[in-house]
Amino acid sequence: MSSGVRGRCEHRDAARGMIPSEGTREQSSRSHGGALEAFRVANFARYFVGQLVSNTGTWFQNLAISLIVVQVTGSASALALVTVAQFGPILLLAGVAGRLADTVSPRSILAATSACSIVVTCGLAVAVAQESPSLPWIYGLIVLSGCFHAFERVAAQAFIFELVGAELLRNAVVLSTVYISAARSIGPGLAGLAFLAVGPAACLLINAATYLAVLVAVLLIRPGDLHARIRPEGRGPSVRENLRAIRSNRALVVILVVNVVVTLAAMNMNVVLTSTVSLGFGGDAGELGAAHALNAVGAVVGGVLLARYARLGASTLVPACLLFSATLAVNAAAPSLLLFLFAAPLLGIGIGVYQGVLSGAAQGESEPHALGRTMSLVTLGQQGVAPLGALLVGVLIDVTSGQAALGVGAAVTACCGLAVYLALVRGRARTPERESGG
Repeated sequence: MSSGVRGRCEHRDAARGMIPSEGTREQSSRSHGGALEAFRVANFARYFVGQLVSNTGTWFQNLAISLIVVQVTGSASALALVTVAQFGPILLLAGVAGRLADTVSPRSILAATSACSIVVTCGLAVAVAQESPSLPWIYGLIVLSGCFHAFERVAAQAFIFELVGAELLRNAVVLSTVYISAARSIGPGLAGLAFLAVGPAACLLINAATYLAVLVAVLLIRPGDLHARIRPEGRGPSVRENLRAIRSNRALVVILVVNVVVTLAAMNMNVVLTSTVSLGFGGDAGELGAAHALNAVGAVVGGVLLARYARLGASTLVPACLLFSATLAVNAAAPSLLLFLFAAPLLGIGIGVYQGVLSGAAQGESEPHALGRTMSLVTLGQQGVAPLGALLVGVLIDVTSGQAALGVGAAVTACCGLAVYLALVRGRARTPERESGG
């Protein structure tokens, strides 16, 4: 990169608050050497622990509800409706949640959503404890839970900047994907054992109790130690102005488009893994929990390794997509449940690297004052479109198999990696040629 181009890039990043000043640059370069650097911030460490406990508890609910639906219906399409009920509200509420996270303290939003989620989860426990569980009641309560989840997810992502500031943002963003993966490595196995030992209602009560961990962690965070996100003076940019700014940022547009396509084709793991293990290989709750847990162990490894890299740009999506595609293909080719379980950690590594790169690149491309709205679009692409992807995958599995769905995901993800290369990497390489030729 020429000195002129480098200067323009650094000027842009400095304006966004994404790089340190000249006086702190040497210290910053040393701090990026550690994969766990963000844990030095006490507020982030408290937040991480609370989210780890809560996300672990969420798997008790996911596994219990999924198995009840499969036992009652025996249909992957019916299981997909759980995803529709859980993530459908994000389609309607992500924009509102983004604006709220940019105007109201994310700390306050997280406290409120945690308290509300405790009540709804207890209601689900009552519903599944009935002798003949009513699926409409279960779906309805999951929809209500999804409404709170829409606000919680956006606020949780926007809050990371306030916890660690610009200098440690990308490291903290990648580590935030690690607690999700770590929860997946702990939760499903424990949930499978709990389901077999004490039943689905107890699993849901355990999840309700873990929401207290988030509430306590958020209340322990000291507001005076948070980093302010500098907002424009006056009323701030409108939704139309924000969308116009996003459209002018080619890298961010590529990130958001890839996010949607990969989510539709390859990220419906609850439907795919549950169907493959339970319907395809005839596995029980313990084996399903093991598949999720082994998958998540790999995701933790991928996330921790990725946390060592300070810069995660949109072009990094090329190797991330290709790695994810390869691990999907390996799992799709597994001929038995035993080999499928052996391959599960590889798939986890692919998921962990892909999610870490995507989240880090999206936050790095966003203006700090608009992180809430940017991450609401990321959340919309990850979870808001998940219901449509779950329905498509559910139909595909009912017609073919769970492993066929993994194969389709591998092909689509590889195509996304190629598209990113053509749109960004190769496009940037051609730009200097055109300039020199002119």
